[in-house]
Amino acid sequence: MKHTEGLEWAAHACSLLAALPPDTPLPARLLAEFFDLPEPYLAKQMQKLSAAGIVETRRGPRGGYALARPPAQITLLDMVQAIDGPERQFRCTELRRCGPSGVADDKYLRPCGIARSMWRAEAAWRRELASVTLADILKMGMQDTPPEQAAKALAWFHDKLSQDTTARE
Repeated sequence: MKHTEGLEWAAHACSLLAALPPDTPLPARLLAEFFDLPEPYLAKQMQKLSAAGIVETRRGPRGGYALARPPAQITLLDMVQAIDGPERQFRCTELRRCGPSGVADDKYLRPCGIARSMWRAEAAWRRELASVTLADILKMGMQDTPPEQAAKALAWFHDKLSQDTTARE
C-alpha cells in the first residue's frame, strides 16, 4: 500500500504525544521542529487528526496539540483513515470489460479475481492496522529507541518547554 508522507508524519506526531504526560500539549511548531518537518504541512495533518477526534487543540499560553483519547483507544487504522481517507486503496476500473473482447455488462456476474484478491488483501491489512494501538506503538518505540536518543529527546523537550514557559511569563 502506498500512502502519503503525511501519514508517517501524523503517526510519529501521535506517538510523540502519547509519550508525553496527558497535561503536556505541544505546539505544532515544536512537533515540526522535533522531527525536522515543515510546520505548515504538519499542521495540515494535525488538522485532519483533530477533525477525526484523534488529537485536540488546546488554546492559551500553554496550548498545542494533545491526544483526544487514551493511546490504547487510537489505532493505526484510525490514523490511516484520518489522513488518507476511508476509501479502498485499490480501485477496480473493470478493465476486463474494455477492448475487443468485452461483452455486455450484465454478463459479468461479479468483480474479477484481481479485484477480489486485492480487496481481501486490503481487508487483512486493515484488520492488522485496527489491531495495533498507539499504546502498542509507544511500547515498541520505547523498546526500539537507543538510550542515547531517548536522553537527547528528554533534554531537548526539557529545554524547549522551559523556554516556552519562560517566554510566556
